[in-house]
Amino acid sequence: MYVVIFRAEINQLDAEYSATADRMRQLALNEFGCLEFHALTEGSEEIALSYWPDLDSLARWRAHPEHVQAQERGRREWYRRYRVEITRIERSYGVETQTARPNSR
Repeated sequence: MYVVIFRAEINQLDAEYSATADRMRQLALNEFGCLEFHALTEGSEEIALSYWPDLDSLARWRAHPEHVQAQERGRREWYRRYRVEITRIERSYGVETQTARPNSR
């Protein structure tokens, strides 16, 4: 599995940006095999993490015309700067805790 880490400083945040970001997320998840997608914004900084099963899925996503158009618009209008990092997940583990039960008396 691979994770794409997208970090950006947003120049202009508007309704079109939000709509485009939502469209790209849905497209990646529903048509290109993206397994998970999480994005956080704090002030003008944005970080998005997307998880992919393989590099072929990522390559198809990267080349999709609608995604290419969104990237171009991002460079032109929305981002002061951005950085993309792609890394392979060597190991993943965690724990899920159950909801705490109220004390019984």
